[in-house]
Amino acid sequence: MNPEIEDNVLSLRTHLINWLLTPLFVLWLFSTIAGYVATLNYANKPYDEVLLQRAQAVGAQLRLGGGHERLDFDLQLPDGESLATPDRVFYTVSDSDGKKLAGNANLGRPLSHRGGRINPLFSNGERDGFKTRNVSLVFYNPDSKKLYQLSMSETIHQRQALIRGILANIVIPQLLLIMIAVAAIWFALKQGLAPLERLRQEVINRKRGDLSRLDSSKAPEEVRPLINAVNDLLERLKLVMQAQQRFVADAAHQLRTPFAGLKAQSELALRENNPESRQHALEHILTSTQHGIRLVNQLLALARNEPGGQDTGNFAALNLNQLAQECTINWVQMALLKNIDLGYEGASGATEVQGDASSLTEMLNNLIDNAVRYTPEGGHITVAVASTKTGTELSVEDNGPGIDPQHRERVFERFYRILGSGQSGSGLGLAIVAEVAKRHHAEFKLDAGQDGKGTRFSVHFPPLPTEPAA
Repeated sequence: MNPEIEDNVLSLRTHLINWLLTPLFVLWLFSTIAGYVATLNYANKPYDEVLLQRAQAVGAQLRLGGGHERLDFDLQLPDGESLATPDRVFYTVSDSDGKKLAGNANLGRPLSHRGGRINPLFSNGERDGFKTRNVSLVFYNPDSKKLYQLSMSETIHQRQALIRGILANIVIPQLLLIMIAVAAIWFALKQGLAPLERLRQEVINRKRGDLSRLDSSKAPEEVRPLINAVNDLLERLKLVMQAQQRFVADAAHQLRTPFAGLKAQSELALRENNPESRQHALEHILTSTQHGIRLVNQLLALARNEPGGQDTGNFAALNLNQLAQECTINWVQMALLKNIDLGYEGASGATEVQGDASSLTEMLNNLIDNAVRYTPEGGHITVAVASTKTGTELSVEDNGPGIDPQHRERVFERFYRILGSGQSGSGLGLAIVAEVAKRHHAEFKLDAGQDGKGTRFSVHFPPLPTEPAA
């Protein structure tokens, strides 16, 4: 197999794993992102509340908005040195223009960038290379009619630690669950595909020529249609191989004697010096050759029409009247040599049948040949086509010696010949007729002729299938 083609072939296991694990990975990725956003929001909320309370407490200590502000008051705020509170807190008291009045940092901005006392304004920032969370409050002094702004900033070390902890508790268990799911899916696929593997091993370990049916009883329901289709293919292949084996056996059995006779006559002709004896040997060679050619043609015709030898894909609608008339005309000269009256009676109605023209011609030729061979001189043969209520009938009737009822069933067997008939043959003509009739789903029958004399072969074809109305 071409490596480039093999690389593009996707196994069923890989295909199923891709379709099962890809959604799991996407779901895990979406869950991680959603968990991160939710964690960020939930982690900020309590810390924002604490930051706001701290800012309000600072405002209360400085008496901002109370009329007696204490802007020179020294506040003790976390400096980040303690392990319990690793975050630093900065604050600034400024006027409405953003001018610093008090505080341990310069965080002031014009009042237009601040919120109100009732509606504090939160924002994110950065100080000394560390990310911070900020809150701004506005206080109003009714005596001086001044506005004081309190801006407070806090580093977010504790927030980040909390977020990492929450994410670790969300993502790691989900990752472990996905890994467990991957292992479970892998094991389930291995077990689920085990029947296919057993089926593959059964096919691989079969002996050459073993065309027995595959066992579908232990296969999954989804695989059974495939196994049934393979079994149907094996049955058709078995029929083809049986037909081939029968053909080889028949050919070997029937051709051995003619070719042995040809060899003997040829050797005799080579040894003869007498022209008359040599001519006689050559005539025997010609006769044996003609017999061998006829036998080979009959064997090939029999092989073509055996079950499995050829399907019905080449069937078409045929005019049986026209086909039978043409075949009958071809045998007129042979009948005249024996002074036999060969006639044809066509049907007046429709005589279309579904079939293969070459096979039907071969069948009718064998029936007429059989009648011409066994009908004595001065006899008559009638080929007829008739339309019936149940289809179309083709018949060949003669007034020859007929066939005893005890032989009528067996004459359709291969190589069966009635002793004492006085005619040479291979015993394949009527076997070909039977095989062609079976292939066309037609019924064939052998009866006595008119007034109980002679023989009447009839083949009844089913009617053409009607097309459903549009």
